[in-house]
Amino acid sequence: MKTRLIILLAAVFATACVSTEPKGPETSPEDAAKVNLQLGAQYLQRGDLALARDKLKKAVALDPELIGAQLTLGLVYERAGESDKAYTHYRQAVKLAPDDPNVLNSYGGYLCRRDEREEGLKYFEKAATTPFYRNPQTAWTNAGVCARGIPDPERAEAFFRLALAQDPRYPEALLQMADLSLGNGNALASRAFLQRYEAVAPWGPDSLWLAVRVEQTLGDRGAAGDYARRLRSEYPDSREARLLESGGGR
Repeated sequence: MKTRLIILLAAVFATACVSTEPKGPETSPEDAAKVNLQLGAQYLQRGDLALARDKLKKAVALDPELIGAQLTLGLVYERAGESDKAYTHYRQAVKLAPDDPNVLNSYGGYLCRRDEREEGLKYFEKAATTPFYRNPQTAWTNAGVCARGIPDPERAEAFFRLALAQDPRYPEALLQMADLSLGNGNALASRAFLQRYEAVAPWGPDSLWLAVRVEQTLGDRGAAGDYARRLRSEYPDSREARLLESGGGR
């Protein structure tokens, strides 16, 4: 299963939709910056990195202390492959909000994606243990994904279990534990985690592909075949469907 870090910019992406530039002499630079941040976040979601960069650069110019703009511009530069510029804006966000768990989580993800994993883990752990953080399970899960890339499966499992201690129904931690359990040779545990996952989240190509392999390992050809048919039918163009057709799912 492809491991993935959960990027939390909810404070940016949950903002109200804005479709026009701020107008009028009463508009403050701070308000104009927020509008440009919203527009930049929308362009980023659409995959238009150039327009997202332009709006976010304007937001930062108008209000250099707007944390969401610094974070989101860092993400845009990261996706554009401009690592030095990404680092500058991520670090500025941390400087502005050194105890904000969403900022810490985002910066930890950036560090892990550039293979500075041990450093990234420090930021995930700091985020997860910040008082009053509403989503510690997300930071713990990201720490587990980051640790898997070291690779350090034992530490990864410990992080995923911390995530599930916070929220036993957290889908990504359940799916990660299912995948990790299969890799450790415990297909029964993997099946159990997938059953818990199925109760709280829809099947996707990664979970269906994992279910195929779990049932194959356990010798249940009927269940494996059912999952394989769903994968072919529902996600025919996915990477996992291609793996299935290459022979790994038969």
